[in-house]
Amino acid sequence: MTRSDNLATRESRTVTRADLAEAVYQKVGLSRAESAELVELVLREMSDTIARGENVKLSSFGSFIVRAKGERIGRNPKTGVEVPIVPRRVMVFRPSNVLKTRINETVVKTATK
Repeated sequence: MTRSDNLATRESRTVTRADLAEAVYQKVGLSRAESAELVELVLREMSDTIARGENVKLSSFGSFIVRAKGERIGRNPKTGVEVPIVPRRVMVFRPSNVLKTRINETVVKTATK
């Protein structure tokens, strides 16, 4: 069983920056330090772009979309007191249809084993 197969079968596993850097190291052939730097650069560019309010779209993976939420009145569930919720920006992830298909194929393969 390869590491990627193992990741697909263990739902609780979290992939870290170190894991991504190791995958780049093994598949691209850069040094470990260069691989870690490349991962950091990509993540930093994505973070900076999203922080500026721009969307990030990765073909066959999905889109990171920044949405503006207006001010609204919320309610404290414990006390029932109404509280104003300030306007803010939130980021949402929308997976591509390719990724959705891959996820669902993995679920079907795992369920039939």
